Amino acid sequence: MSHARKFCDEAIQILKQLDTEAIERLASELGSLRGRGGRLFILGVGGSAANASHAVNDFRKLCGIETYAPTDNVSELTARVNDDGWETTFERWLEVSRLSAADMVLVLSVGGGNLEKNVSPNLVRALGLAKKVGAKVGGIVGRDGGYTAQVADACVIVPTVNPEAITPHTEAFQAVVWHLLVSHPTLQKAATKWESTR
Repeated sequence: MSHARKFCDEAIQILKQLDTEAIERLASELGSLRGRGGRLFILGVGGSAANASHAVNDFRKLCGIETYAPTDNVSELTARVNDDGWETTFERWLEVSRLSAADMVLVLSVGGGNLEKNVSPNLVRALGLAKKVGAKVGGIVGRDGGYTAQVADACVIVPTVNPEAITPHTEAFQAVVWHLLVSHPTLQKAATKWESTR
């Protein structure tokens, strides 16, 4: 079997195993967020940071939700890493943004953060702040969901079907899930371009 066929077959398995009830819970939380005028902060590292940037656009443009990602400002991000260290980057950024109980933090991550293994401690610290101020927490994560899944109000875990391909599948399915969300009838307010030209 070719690698391409194997990868596609694994993607089909993941699609069949996705927890659609968890996705609906996340859609509901996002609808409530918009209804109360809260802001959405999307956190991601590495490939998930790129996904966060794309998702910010979609939630703002298609759903009318005020949305931001700290990784979109590379000057501030690198200044914080350089001056204060990696672990506090997102936490301090959210403090300046006056994260509050009206807001929501959405984590896009392969592992969801794990302090014991020192993996994505900046996500864990940011979620600690979110819980402290009463902000809602959502996630689209892989593996067992890590710290994000432990504290989230709504979390979608991308099933592991091949331990050798956790990262590519998780980051790919983050995009599938957020595109599902921004086209969800509960959330979508503006038509996408090609669909609007029919």
